[in-house]
Amino acid sequence: MGGYAEAVRERVRVARAAVVAAREAGDGYDVAVAEDELEDALRVARNVGVDPDAAPGGGQA
Repeated sequence: MGGYAEAVRERVRVARAAVVAAREAGDGYDVAVAEDELEDALRVARNVGVDPDAAPGGGQA
């Protein structure tokens, strides 16, 4: 599952960055959209047993 797990982790990383950017921009709508995407990405990670905070190769970040 290496490639898929890394794709899931990347989706979480991108979503987290989008939340930060939206908050910094002060855009309430973009914050809501970004938070929804992050919640969905984290749900997918949980459902497939991927640690979203693991470093590439399986170690902890």
